[in-house]
Amino acid sequence: MSLPADLMELREEEIRAHYGAAAGHLDGFDHTPRIAKPKEAASAPERSPGIGRARRFRSTTPGLVTRSTARPEGVHLAERIEGSDGDDPLISPLQATVLHGLRRAIAVALAVGEGFAEQTELAALRRANLEGRLGADKKTAFSELLTAEALIVLHVFANATSFLLADHASEASIEVGAVEEILTDNAPLALKGALWELDQEIATFVTSEDKLVATVLAFVEQLMEKVALRAQTASHLGPFTSANYRVEADNLTISGFTPARAHRGSKITMTFKKPNEVVGNHIAKYQAMKLAKMLMAYDFERKLNPFAELGGFIFTFMGDGKPGTGKTTLIQMMAGLINDYCTVAGYPFRYQNFGIDNIDSYQGKSGQNAKAFINNVLDPNVIGFGTVDDIDQIAGKRGDRQSSAGQQEVTAVLMESFSGANTVVRGNCTFGMFSNYPENVDDALRQRAGARFLVDGPRTREDYIDILHLLMGKNHAIPLGDHDLYAAQEIKSAVARSFAAHARPQEDGLLEVFDKVNDKIGELDNIAKMGTYLKAIQEADERFTGRSIKNITDAVKVRAMDFELPDEWMENPELFLVKDYDTKKAMIEELRVPITTEMVIQEVNRYADSEFRYADKSDEVAIETMVRDFGRQEEAKKRYLEGK
Repeated sequence: MSLPADLMELREEEIRAHYGAAAGHLDGFDHTPRIAKPKEAASAPERSPGIGRARRFRSTTPGLVTRSTARPEGVHLAERIEGSDGDDPLISPLQATVLHGLRRAIAVALAVGEGFAEQTELAALRRANLEGRLGADKKTAFSELLTAEALIVLHVFANATSFLLADHASEASIEVGAVEEILTDNAPLALKGALWELDQEIATFVTSEDKLVATVLAFVEQLMEKVALRAQTASHLGPFTSANYRVEADNLTISGFTPARAHRGSKITMTFKKPNEVVGNHIAKYQAMKLAKMLMAYDFERKLNPFAELGGFIFTFMGDGKPGTGKTTLIQMMAGLINDYCTVAGYPFRYQNFGIDNIDSYQGKSGQNAKAFINNVLDPNVIGFGTVDDIDQIAGKRGDRQSSAGQQEVTAVLMESFSGANTVVRGNCTFGMFSNYPENVDDALRQRAGARFLVDGPRTREDYIDILHLLMGKNHAIPLGDHDLYAAQEIKSAVARSFAAHARPQEDGLLEVFDKVNDKIGELDNIAKMGTYLKAIQEADERFTGRSIKNITDAVKVRAMDFELPDEWMENPELFLVKDYDTKKAMIEELRVPITTEMVIQEVNRYADSEFRYADKSDEVAIETMVRDFGRQEEAKKRYLEGK
């Protein structure tokens, strides 16, 4: 099989050449902890009464006073793992799996480290150092390259372990805390430090075999995170981060310091809804259906979606509306569509919801849960759909004293992940935030929603007849009457009517701004006039910023992609889904329509209407709260004076 230009095959013989060294690390080695403190303190034998305890020797030699005087401890990781099941003298299948996974991960890490040394001048400098001919001008570079190799080996070890053991994860959850013994002097010492600390964690947390895999996975996740942070300031890592390593036997791709998630989709257990079962919500339903098909254009080899490159891909969106208008039904419809499309194409699909149960009282845990949720959905090896239902209850407003520390952590993680400096939109996943009270969501987080789905439920007489007929079911003989069933839900005509309604604003505050600008400069038929309108909106609402303009232009690009990929493309993978990236991109470009002034005005009004709606509600809620507080104070004062 031919590999892409940036994909380097890690041959099986190169990995197996390190099996002996990997097994030696598991069998036993001595290590003196330099940073971390042992968790499993050895019990000292009891002394006879009257015998004093001598103080530990403290070196007075300059330079040695800061070195640890602890004795090296024998680390026998294989014995530790084999003893995790009590007194059973035989090794269990799970223990054998963990040991094989660790040996394989260590061997892969050593092979990648060796490849890095050969790609750079590290191998030559190492030979020169052993022969005593390393020049003073090369010592700094040698030290920096050793550090780079140590970071690479540590991350690849943790990454491969996490990937290889993912299928054996249980429901158990272990909190191992931050990894401390990260040594970057050289790769062998780095591995020994990590394995010593893993041995400590297993001794501390594995009280029964069902906690073994959970402890190992929790440890390597923390190790990857810590090493990736160190790598941000390290030098000479270019040859590693600019290439992808492929381990064909394990179906593992190593892409720099990005965790490789197991190539699996989650089993969806929810009641799916068909599009005709969603009554009303025409624009929201239409955009959700389009987005479900957009996701299927993702190319797993290129790790990119043509829609993300051409513009028009919706990475984040917010659905808001009154209680009972159909937000949950919309989620069920969209998840069902993506699930069906992925089943036909043979793609792994991962759906995950971040709910109120993920908010934890333990400091930092809520943020960790949010980051894990984001990473699971972002996994470039799956088609992902992540939802945050009732986000006003989950993510707190900054500066709001009513918000818990956990809610503030979630807000910070979502803001950084949805539009942070390190955010990369590949086009394999989308995130939906849903709320009955979007005015209670932090302004900056709300603005990170690139698209707005107004979930307004059934609106017309025809909508209410359709939803009544749908929910009544079939166990009745009541005649339908004079009505063309579901004709009002015909998506194209309904969407056209909905978009046309936004030629003028819906909110009173924005309508006033719109009319003033129109009276002053006339019809908004060019970019200069539209920019004048945007400035007038900003003067009326200071929260209308440059990010708002970006969201509007992204929505306009979506409208330029105002077509649905044909259903037959989703039903027959040969027509589109399995084609190469460039062919998919060309097919999509042929379907694009030109951007018009009507599109731009409609999208400006749609977005600004939502912001004015949120601001008006937010201000009104704040005013009502203050009025109630003042009323309580007056009543309390009155009763107090009467009591005197």
